[in-house]
Amino acid sequence: MQFNEVRDHAPLAYRMAPQTLAEIVGQSEILAPGKLLRRMIENDRLSSVILFGPPGTGKTTIARVIARSTESRFRAINAVTSGVKELRELIAETENPFQTPEGRCLLFVDEIHRFNKAQQDLLLPYVERGLFILIGATTENPYFEVNKALISRSTVFQLKPLEVADLKLLLERAIKDPERGLGQYKIKYSEDALELLANLAAGDARVALNNLELAVLASPGYAAEAENAAPIELNRELIEGLVQHLSPRYDKDGEEHYNTISALIKSCRGSDPDASIFYLAKALAAGETPEFLSRRLIILAAEDIGMANPQALSLAVACDRAVRTLGMPEARIILAECVVMLATSPKSNSAYRAIDRALDLVRSQDCGEIPLHLRNAPVKAMAEDLGYSVGYKYAHNYPGNIVRQQYLPDKIKDQIFYHPSSNGYEARVAEWLENLRATKAEDSKIE
Repeated sequence: MQFNEVRDHAPLAYRMAPQTLAEIVGQSEILAPGKLLRRMIENDRLSSVILFGPPGTGKTTIARVIARSTESRFRAINAVTSGVKELRELIAETENPFQTPEGRCLLFVDEIHRFNKAQQDLLLPYVERGLFILIGATTENPYFEVNKALISRSTVFQLKPLEVADLKLLLERAIKDPERGLGQYKIKYSEDALELLANLAAGDARVALNNLELAVLASPGYAAEAENAAPIELNRELIEGLVQHLSPRYDKDGEEHYNTISALIKSCRGSDPDASIFYLAKALAAGETPEFLSRRLIILAAEDIGMANPQALSLAVACDRAVRTLGMPEARIILAECVVMLATSPKSNSAYRAIDRALDLVRSQDCGEIPLHLRNAPVKAMAEDLGYSVGYKYAHNYPGNIVRQQYLPDKIKDQIFYHPSSNGYEARVAEWLENLRATKAEDSKIE
């Protein structure tokens, strides 16, 4: 499959796709003069690359520019519709000196993360020996989705969402271009309208151009190439009527899902209720299930709030139950209250660290036997013959319900796992435990 020439009936976003490097806006971190990818394209010295970023940021556009600028044979496939059969045919064509005299092919694989392991493995030896110069495009993080061996043989370039200024430039270019754009129409537009279109696109050039085309076609003044037609007026009211909501970039099975949840948890951990509410809203607006969010908040309460506010875990569990009972839209209120409570609560991960220290010790060495006086002796003979429970001091028989006796095995009798913080309620625990560890003395048994 080769890239086709622009056709009149194609959508505006396709027609306005940049034809040269000079027409590409944004992505200056990888395409500015002197940057590696730009030099590779300009000098036709491309090695295997993987382009990853959100939709509408220019991955396919860069591939099209490469296709027009290279002297090598260029082929493009989509991983959604192509499989092993197509790959084997490409390999045979490229290895045939009559079909491919140069002995190599620039192969563009769109949505490369959709190739399964077997398909990616099939590409590997031919990429390694240089038969294919791979250009992979993906909306998913390639370090998670693409064969590590392919990654190691490629240069990964990350594309960022376009800035509002970049999108406005693209929109103005489309409005004024008489051949590929909408320049044949009489279009009057306000700066406010362009600003709104750019903001609603959320960094996606394709969305911005599609919305612009929709606004023009739906305008009361729309009349193709009619000399006496009234001008098409693009204003904020028209745009708001057509495009009511911004669709957040979010894929419940992809990287943005994990990034959003990570940001929510880290914002709560960092005691920022505003950021926490924002990421909760982003997840809910994108269709994340409230049950998943409430489960994550339970983990947060145990892991990051802990002993600084022991009630946080109970409240998070109550939130989970209420969310499951009510469902949306009321669940958003319950989740918001829980998120604000967790974000503004004192924090401590001391209990979390204590159990991990103990687990590490148990898994890494012989910690010795449980002291005899702590062992269970359901049969009297066990106490008499083996010494089980003999000498055990019942704490409730002593002042303050505290008694000095050895609880840990001999081999680790002085080990300390729990180091309380000085935050929230745990500050009281820390003071009590410090005094206990320092001054605990043997008491006389209450007769």
